Amino acid sequence: MTDGLPDSLIPYDEIVQEALRAVVGRVLGSVAENGGLPGEHHFYITFKTQAPGVDIPQRLIERFPDEMTIVMQNRYWDLLVDDERFSVGLSFNQVPSKLVIPYSAITGFHDPAVDFQLLFQSKDGPEGPEPHEEAENDAVLTPVEDGSNVVSVDFKRKK
Repeated sequence: MTDGLPDSLIPYDEIVQEALRAVVGRVLGSVAENGGLPGEHHFYITFKTQAPGVDIPQRLIERFPDEMTIVMQNRYWDLLVDDERFSVGLSFNQVPSKLVIPYSAITGFHDPAVDFQLLFQSKDGPEGPEPHEEAENDAVLTPVEDGSNVVSVDFKRKK
């Protein structure tokens, strides 16, 4: 008789991560269809800048070589959403930029208006990504208190 549970032959952690990233896609798709963010909703989206499929200006990769956080609130344009990725226009230091971000590159999604947050497993290891500066795109932010509506999925595989 063994002390632990057997290793799963079904990749539950990957399935859950993919499903939660689909939540981000569905939310962004709704915003794109409706022509804007409803009410006070706004999003902080953190993603790996060098993940496969990410297409952002080189100056942003140089400033954020691992990970960056963008803000979608008042000043964004051309939001396009499909099943695998989204693209959006944002301004950084008054310079317009187009970003293409696959959902698989996203490590965090936060809507402070309703204190909803999703945190995704990082492939960097158990400690997670290194701390980084926020992207400082030209959005207007309103501070919100932290709350308890945080979903963090962190599966540990037995080896």
